[in-house]
Amino acid sequence: MNTNSNSYTIIYASVIVVIVAFLLAFVSSSLKERQSKNVEMDTKKQILSALNIRNVEDADAEYNKYVKDMLMNEDGTLSENTAAFATGYEKEVKENNRLHVFVADINGEKKYVFPVYGVGLWGAIWGYVALNDDKDTVYGTYFSHAGETPGLGAEIATEPFQAQFQGKKTLENGEVALGVVKHGKIEKPDYQVDGISGGTITSVAVDAMIKSCLGNYKKFLTNNVEE
Repeated sequence: MNTNSNSYTIIYASVIVVIVAFLLAFVSSSLKERQSKNVEMDTKKQILSALNIRNVEDADAEYNKYVKDMLMNEDGTLSENTAAFATGYEKEVKENNRLHVFVADINGEKKYVFPVYGVGLWGAIWGYVALNDDKDTVYGTYFSHAGETPGLGAEIATEPFQAQFQGKKTLENGEVALGVVKHGKIEKPDYQVDGISGGTITSVAVDAMIKSCLGNYKKFLTNNVEE
């Protein structure tokens, strides 16, 4: 074959494209399981962080030591999740109508962890809120974001912001009152935390996220049945 001909060039380029596409597909397939496992480990670390268990080396072992993945039933009771560990809780609710509650035993005391998710100024925000056995008092929180402004909205991912929630109450007259208000405008200190100075939109988004997502669990939060 004439290596200087157009047909040779086209055939050669086509073969190279096919080979590269095959290699990329093979690499992607080979890494998919590892990527999924990394996402699972990161999710478990976030849940543990809401329980004030941070900087763990083996997230899987620590998670299995403390936490059980449960699902809320229609009547507000819980059943153990027998499906695979999920990482996209907004999708779980929208597509499968599954509300996860992570039940933990910390030093002999029961804690309940609830996933929360919403939209900030520049993208997705998410996190976890852990409550004490009374289903009302905040034990810990964890929040993160996809692209909030560094030094402003991104402060929701810092421990000082998250620590403000500890000890706050969740329900007032059966409704979710826990939330974030504009910086310096706290009127109900038992329920509210200071928003981020200069990060008002993200603060409002966190407030909406907490109220909306925890609102889905009102049947459980107001259910006095021992779990």
